[in-house]
Amino acid sequence: MPKKVMIFPVNSLILYDLVSRFGHQPLAMMSKIAEKVRDPEVDSPPINITYEEPRHGLKYCAVEVPSGVRGRMALLGPLIEEAEAAIIVDDPDIEFGCSGCARTNELVIQMLHNKGIPILRLKYPRSSGEARDFVKSIVDFLKSIDGGAS
Repeated sequence: MPKKVMIFPVNSLILYDLVSRFGHQPLAMMSKIAEKVRDPEVDSPPINITYEEPRHGLKYCAVEVPSGVRGRMALLGPLIEEAEAAIIVDDPDIEFGCSGCARTNELVIQMLHNKGIPILRLKYPRSSGEARDFVKSIVDFLKSIDGGAS
């Protein structure tokens, strides 16, 4: 049965593609941003944020955190709530998918671990051999979370 898989970095096209290819639904920042850009109520792209967004982020973090963290969590928090599994890549190159904010990243990873869902955590590959192992680990993980049906 397909799962909703949170990817991290949350804007990694590579992870998004791999998760999709194996029949799962990737939970990524791009889909949330697309909703904002296409929303007729937001008249000023590229701002694409309403005054309410940082308030929604308060559900996931304290009022004392910077507004940028609250704004990001307003988008990421609902994805974390939906997640049935997660793939986290540590120390990625900027081209792999920039996460934007170290404090938000720490919070997202902590919330995913606290959720108790299956998580694959990998180091970003630095050689072609590591890259093959990286992709194989992801494929094996994606097959395992749906009972190998992919």
